[in-house]
Amino acid sequence: MSARIDAIDRKILKELQEDGRITNVELARRVGISAPPCLRRVRALEEAGYIKGYRGLLDEKLLGFEVTVFAMVHLSSQADSDLAEFERFVRAQPLVRECWMLSGEIDFILKCVAPDLKTFQAFVTELTTAPHVRNVKTSLTLRNSKDAAMVPTETLAPT
Repeated sequence: MSARIDAIDRKILKELQEDGRITNVELARRVGISAPPCLRRVRALEEAGYIKGYRGLLDEKLLGFEVTVFAMVHLSSQADSDLAEFERFVRAQPLVRECWMLSGEIDFILKCVAPDLKTFQAFVTELTTAPHVRNVKTSLTLRNSKDAAMVPTETLAPT
């Protein structure tokens, strides 16, 4: 598959984002093509990297992770080796669900979950002593107003 995607591919991506467990037959019906070419298109989208994988979205609260916190981390050094060392540390932390490197005053923002504040406070103690960490500021979330894990396919320009 070339790097170009057409309207049918965009429909396939939209449907798969909404329901990753949809059958190929149902997917084909929804996008208006027969099942064999639909399956070929899905496989081509996977091979081209448009589809990175499939996963179930879990409810963290029902699983006992009552606390969601953002931690803003400022490092003492932005040397490539120091950034890599911090990133290795973060990848090994199960409470860290997302880690984004930022431009500006904050070097990284971490989205963390924990069963309770005590557990999160213990993690912050460990985080503040992590490699090259100068300081950490945290913000406890009060509620989530939007949780769209999907790419807005409806705004994709035709290619």
